[in-house]
Amino acid sequence: MKLLTFAATNSTNSINKQLATYAASLVDNAQVDVIDLNDFEMPIFSEQREKTMGQPEQAKTFFNKISEADAIILSFAEYNGSYTAAYKNIFDWASRIDQKVFQNKPMVMLATSPGPGGAASVLSSAVASAPYFAGDVRASLSVPSFYDNYDAEQKQITNESVLSELKSAVSTLAA
Repeated sequence: MKLLTFAATNSTNSINKQLATYAASLVDNAQVDVIDLNDFEMPIFSEQREKTMGQPEQAKTFFNKISEADAIILSFAEYNGSYTAAYKNIFDWASRIDQKVFQNKPMVMLATSPGPGGAASVLSSAVASAPYFAGDVRASLSVPSFYDNYDAEQKQITNESVLSELKSAVSTLAA
């Protein structure tokens, strides 16, 4: 299985990237492609920019990464209860290539934050909107209080309950 994994943020020390990468490591026999949204930075989307410059290569590359994948693990950072500007911009450009951005790929959507909310607001929005963009969300999980539940040195979830939920979520990709 070709598994595309990324965090919906451009933070260079993203806890969501740590979570997504760890979750991908739990998928047996997966060829994991971890991408960084910083590699897809482009001008803020507008119809006028699209008319003058066309589709940026970064948007095409991002869309093609999804095309090449068999499944996706995506973890959302939450900025003021919503998507990060970096993710939203890339998503907006990609949706102009084809509104079916997720291309019916099986997905696990995750989110985490340092606090007890676990970025649940943005995760809820992402899960609710995914079907409109051909997202086949098999499971979703919000991980609260990331630093209390993840060992950065060992690079693993330490809370057995959270780990069990995460394993259950990623197991849906094999189905």
